[in-house]
Amino acid sequence: MSENTAAAETPVVPKNIRRVLMGVLMAMLLSMLDGLIVGTAMPTVVADIGGVDHISWVVTAYTLATACSTPVWGKLGDLFNHKHVFLTSVAVFMIGSVLAGQASTMGELIGFRALQGIGGGGLMAGAFALIGVLLPPRERGKYQGMVAITQALGSIGGPLLGGLITGFLGWRWAFYINIPLGLIVLVWCAVLLQVPSTRRGKVSMDWLGITLMTGMISTVVMTATWAGSTYAWGSWQILVLIAASLVLLAAFVASQKRATEPLLPLRLFTGHRNFPIAAILLTVAGVAMFGGTLYLPLFQQTVQGVSASSSGMLLLPMMAGTVVASTIAGKVMVRTGRYKVFPVLGAASLTVGMGLLATMGTTTSHLTTSIYMVLVGTGTGFTIQMANTIAQNSVELRDMGSASSATSLFRSLGGSLGVAVFGSLFARAVQGHPGAPAGGGVPETPAVEGAFHAATDSYLQAVAHGTHHIFLVGALCGAAALVAALLIEEVPLRGKPG
Repeated sequence: MSENTAAAETPVVPKNIRRVLMGVLMAMLLSMLDGLIVGTAMPTVVADIGGVDHISWVVTAYTLATACSTPVWGKLGDLFNHKHVFLTSVAVFMIGSVLAGQASTMGELIGFRALQGIGGGGLMAGAFALIGVLLPPRERGKYQGMVAITQALGSIGGPLLGGLITGFLGWRWAFYINIPLGLIVLVWCAVLLQVPSTRRGKVSMDWLGITLMTGMISTVVMTATWAGSTYAWGSWQILVLIAASLVLLAAFVASQKRATEPLLPLRLFTGHRNFPIAAILLTVAGVAMFGGTLYLPLFQQTVQGVSASSSGMLLLPMMAGTVVASTIAGKVMVRTGRYKVFPVLGAASLTVGMGLLATMGTTTSHLTTSIYMVLVGTGTGFTIQMANTIAQNSVELRDMGSASSATSLFRSLGGSLGVAVFGSLFARAVQGHPGAPAGGGVPETPAVEGAFHAATDSYLQAVAHGTHHIFLVGALCGAAALVAALLIEEVPLRGKPG
């Protein structure tokens, strides 16, 4: 992309940008809180309406619908108006929330969660697309702290809020709580958010691309969900899903070359090498981050004896590192225009932090674990936020929605693959040990204090051994991210320093 084109596409920053961003970030917070609140409420849901055999599909249906709809929402924003498409996704999410709160059977809940996931696909991708449209990359560093704080609040506040809502109001309010928050977002953004229309006259939707992308993402997510748990990695079911994923990927790439308005334009990946590098960074960082946030509380509750009631606070050191690192990187980027150093430092910190977490055992102290977590949080803070900025800086403004949805998709798929691989490693480590869950896997509610406090020393050793393998793989992912970060080309950021 030429400098003249970049200059012509530099957006004018609104004077009330912080107030506008608060509404956009509230939608991001809404998306993050939902998954964590619902996860906390699931044991109560099963006790009320039954269906324990299908409980995993409550999560899978939402994840699958979110992943499949994310690129579609991004493309719709590029073709029409980012604001209107974003508000539509919020409305769909709210409708799904109301229906899920009224579900009387597990089948109904799964279906309504899928509808909720369709709306959820536009929340995160739409928020990042709007940030890209409203703020030139050079100015974005000033507001990275706001994004990091929002993500930290969602990660920490979700489990705490979920426990309070479920305990005092009942599990249905885990869904109903989205209504007042969603209404605030709708009114706030409808009044304050002003985005120029991007409608391009005659519009042609890439229905073939949407179909192939949906099929491909579905097979990838189902592989990540079922491999190592429902089916063995080498089973014919998983091998068929993997083969189908590859065939659908090839067909999707071929369709994008011929489409008039491709769902994910190939020019995103061929225009500048920074975009595919940023996609790699987000994918491997997603693997490490999702694995860390899932299995660190498990290790602390099981091996270190931390109360499960404070599970939301266990990740505070990691989140503090993320917020501080994102804020520092943003301020330096605004003042100097330099940014390559941050993903390099972030990937290195992520590698070292994960490597140190892999050394933890039954005698590791809480303080030592917290120090390691700060390193991991610093790594993700320097890497993920900066990778989003690098990706958006490497594409034209007309492709901002597609680029934002693509980065969100890569991060989510990385997390899904990470959870699947880590779950298989953990199950293999604890299988057969006294006190282990049935089948050697992670229990549906790993924070059941009575089960874990009754665990034998042998099982504690098995959990420590399982998390050792998990964080070792996370360290290898961090090393891969470091190699990718070193290949980033530091091109000028669009926009001028304030």
